[in-house]
Amino acid sequence: MYFRLTDSVALRSWKDVEYAYYLKGVPYAQPLTRREAETLLRCDGEQEIEADDTVLELACRNLIAVCEKGEHPSEWSSYQKYDNRYFPKMNLMITGKCNYNCLHCFNAADNAPLMTEWTFEDLCGLFDQARDCGIHALTITGGEPMVHKRFMDILRQIHKRGMFVEELNTNGYYITQEILDEMRQIGCRPLMKISFDGLGFHDWMRNRKGAEQRTLEAMKLCIQNGFDVKSQTQVHRKNVQVMLPTARLLSDMGVKETRIIRTTEVPRWFENAPDACLGMEEYYENMLAFAREYIQSGMKMEIDVWQFLRLHPDKKCFSLSPVACAEGEYRDTFPGCRGNRGMVAITSSGAVVPCIQMSGTMQQRGLFLGNVHTDGLKPLLASGKYIDCICSTVGDVRRDNPKCRRCKWFEYCTGGCRALGFLYSGTNLVSGSDLTKCAFFENGWYEKVSKTLSAWRNLSPVGIIPQRD
Repeated sequence: MYFRLTDSVALRSWKDVEYAYYLKGVPYAQPLTRREAETLLRCDGEQEIEADDTVLELACRNLIAVCEKGEHPSEWSSYQKYDNRYFPKMNLMITGKCNYNCLHCFNAADNAPLMTEWTFEDLCGLFDQARDCGIHALTITGGEPMVHKRFMDILRQIHKRGMFVEELNTNGYYITQEILDEMRQIGCRPLMKISFDGLGFHDWMRNRKGAEQRTLEAMKLCIQNGFDVKSQTQVHRKNVQVMLPTARLLSDMGVKETRIIRTTEVPRWFENAPDACLGMEEYYENMLAFAREYIQSGMKMEIDVWQFLRLHPDKKCFSLSPVACAEGEYRDTFPGCRGNRGMVAITSSGAVVPCIQMSGTMQQRGLFLGNVHTDGLKPLLASGKYIDCICSTVGDVRRDNPKCRRCKWFEYCTGGCRALGFLYSGTNLVSGSDLTKCAFFENGWYEKVSKTLSAWRNLSPVGIIPQRD
């Protein structure tokens, strides 16, 4: 019998991943045993293969299919080996330009407008490089990505190369029925992550009259057309009291999830509204009160309270973001940031950064890890300052941070968010102290949340109750 890889499967390997496969529309590669990989390598439509247990199992998983001799896998499916590190995803800021002038923009080093933008031709070259590095899924962001004059052509070029757009970060202003129709035609169905900063406050935050109405209209249109919508909602002292009615509105509209984000002390926000930023204790206190009311409301929308907790209404359970490892799970070899380790982030100027949210602060502080325009993507993903930063481990954090080394909760929080550690430490990209997690554990918030939300199941149990000493 002859077999070939199915069109939904791509066989791959990287410098640090011996064998794995991609499924179309699934961002992360799935591991393979050596026996499975060796069998898949033979499924080229040319070699006659005995249907043993491994072959039958791979066929049941729809990784291979019987074919005629000479019927080869597609170019995308065929085995590719990359000599760079494994990065399945890219977070790409295609433009720094925006039709709004948001007070809190984390891309900006100050209040000057961002004018950097990728040319269409350079983006096509970058997509070639991304494909040749084994990148599979992209998050497209800005600025406002839809202000780019070649926006739809950019999406087409991504999908043309066998990659796909997993997420689109947008303010929603340019979303129309025509745009959604075009996206569906090319098979582009990203999660629409649309910014909405609370009833009555969105116009102020976005510095644009009429932004709130336009955003809500865009969300409704996306939902009507079958696109999943995730609201990204900034919370601060001015709007914290409208979080529950805002959640009610979004839930009733059919928004899949709301992410409530504490507006942090990035350069532009600190310049524009320094007194509006919630202190950590305020943030935890207000968000716990919100969570208590939310679980009593009967709403079904998922809630992610940034760096604090997640509410899963369908299963009546919650998880605590500061608990990165449950009891007994910790390993020194875990990545310092698991999200950043799997996603290369590139700004509108071509700079690589650990995550896009750090871009403005890094620029202000004069920290640079490389630029794809001058260095090329593959070399940056093989070795150098960027790789050294991204591939740092929680063991590195523990070794280099005296406070973390002494902390009895470190193996639960693993040092917290590296972006926040950098923000509060000044220039330390690897092992700065994430003071938000220190406050969470040292001030008894684990116990407070557990007791307040005791009607729901806690998915983040720890072996010790982190009360204050």
